[in-house]
Amino acid sequence: MNTKSDREISAAVTRRGFMDDMSRGLSGIALAGLLATDRLLSKQASGAEPSSEDSRETASRRSPIRPEIDPSRPFGARDSHFPARAKNVVVIFCSGACSHLDTFDYKPELITRHGQAMPGGDGLITFQGEQGNLTKSPWKFRPRGESGKMVSDLVPQLGDLADDMCFFHSLTSKTNTHGPGENFMSTGATLDGFPSMGAWLTWALGSESEELPAYVAIPDPRGTPQSSVNNWGPGFLPAAFQGTDFNASKPIRNLERPTGLSASADRKTRDFLQRLNRSHLERFPGDTELAARISSYELAARMQLSVPEVSDLSSEPDHIVKMYGADDTENPLKASYAKNCMLARKLVEKGVRFVQIFNGAYQTGGEGVSNWDGHKSLEPQYQKHGQVLDQPTAALLKDLKQRGLLKDTLVVWCTEFGRMPTFQKGASGRDHNPSGFTAWLAGAGVKAPFSYGATDEFGYKAVENVTTVYDFHATILHLLGLDHERLTFYHNGLERRLTDVHGHVIKDVLV
Repeated sequence: MNTKSDREISAAVTRRGFMDDMSRGLSGIALAGLLATDRLLSKQASGAEPSSEDSRETASRRSPIRPEIDPSRPFGARDSHFPARAKNVVVIFCSGACSHLDTFDYKPELITRHGQAMPGGDGLITFQGEQGNLTKSPWKFRPRGESGKMVSDLVPQLGDLADDMCFFHSLTSKTNTHGPGENFMSTGATLDGFPSMGAWLTWALGSESEELPAYVAIPDPRGTPQSSVNNWGPGFLPAAFQGTDFNASKPIRNLERPTGLSASADRKTRDFLQRLNRSHLERFPGDTELAARISSYELAARMQLSVPEVSDLSSEPDHIVKMYGADDTENPLKASYAKNCMLARKLVEKGVRFVQIFNGAYQTGGEGVSNWDGHKSLEPQYQKHGQVLDQPTAALLKDLKQRGLLKDTLVVWCTEFGRMPTFQKGASGRDHNPSGFTAWLAGAGVKAPFSYGATDEFGYKAVENVTTVYDFHATILHLLGLDHERLTFYHNGLERRLTDVHGHVIKDVLV
């Protein structure tokens, strides 16, 4: 029998098969390149929304999905992992730990047992010391809307919109300290140096706006929250995804055209600089850091025109200004916060992906802390802050809805943790309580009216459908079309997530 040696077979394969295999391989690579250019591969890789049969264990084994970012357009809109219910997010953050027991979590047992010792609370020591007796809210709760949801008279106009809200009444935090608590709600970590929720979202999805930042943080008129820029920082994500902070009364610093330079000369200078930058970039193809820097400078130049326009509220109709309370001359702090809420609506209209409004600021000296930290004298402090929060925030919700923006916008109301059902010994205020508190969502993709979870009869601890901040974040990401277990960034030897290694989507609140 005539057979070929191994060496002859090897040679035959080399001669006859190599070119054929190579041509087919190159064709496949070319096809993959074309598909990638049209962003078809990314859609296939991201796949559809996981089926209900997918277990969390299986999901955790799926490979990460990182956004494909064009360095020359780092804020360009990108595909989500699966079809999204929301396109934009507006977060209203009440800094200082707004009391759930005096706003949205009705506890009739506090009325019944007002002035009595809390069962099982003998000798209870919390953040600032020993606790006194159970204390009812100074404000009455009333049924609101068609749902009859009980909401406090502290926030009556928000209460009137209860039918548009999805309440989380069983949130818990990992800390009872303000700075770490703000960090945890904003970044998913109690320590400094982690990316904020807005940074994660804009890194993943970019923005629909070409003229404005993808992520805007609007500080309280009185100043910054206690954890300051950590609330909107990029952490270990690229610095481009940090929130840009400005409000209606304080535009972005150093943005104005220099005195003596005409608009025409300024425009021609920017055009000339752009030609130089593009020419320089052509000399270094593939230099992503250079492309990103050029893109950031070009966005800053466009913002010279776009930011003054969007922050100019003088063209708003009188009835809109009045609806927000921005014309309240007797309460200038409320008027300033109202203008910030109007600014947030305009930013959403312009396609800004993530807008974060702060209500409450940390100050030392003078009146002390000007936020929701009601330790010593809760009633007068909350009465002041409630008047600032209520009408403008309610107007923002109504305005988004009447303009058709709420169907694509997710509104998040949150705070860092809750308050105790008791008053502190020797004081007329409530101490910190991370064991149970309230937040709510409104808008795209959530059930409303709806309430999820519950604290115990006194509002002390979450007891029904106990929910972590990780779960809250996972649900928000899901509404934006993002799988929180697959949205990762490799840093310091680990695949980092907004939800760390925790969290699950709360599907009960989804439409």
